[in-house]
Amino acid sequence: MATLDAPAEGAVLCDVWHVGGDFPTMIDCYLAPGDLPEATIASAVAVRLGADLLLPDDTLNPTRYVLAEPDGTLRAVHVDETETDDGTERRHVRPCTGADPACAAGPGCSRSLWKPRPSPERPAAA
Repeated sequence: MATLDAPAEGAVLCDVWHVGGDFPTMIDCYLAPGDLPEATIASAVAVRLGADLLLPDDTLNPTRYVLAEPDGTLRAVHVDETETDDGTERRHVRPCTGADPACAAGPGCSRSLWKPRPSPERPAAA
């Protein structure tokens, strides 16, 4: 039986576990290709799986993520988080508009690469 000291060229190592919430499967990936931005990879995976994916954004706001959608769209969102014995459950995904109360709860929404986007239902904060 052969022993591998290193992963095969181009391999991606992932930890997968299940929690509740609107995003019940958590995946941490390691050794992902370094020549592509993380958001681009997440967008491609969302398209391939036909499922929404959340990935951390570039702010320190603990409720803010980038949502990769099955059509390839990437956008900033806020989610409600609840800690459970199985891990963090994420529910109630909503667009980051700059007017969401979660935008005020942490720093960085307006300074992010993923800018808040006003919607007809949620105009931008004045």
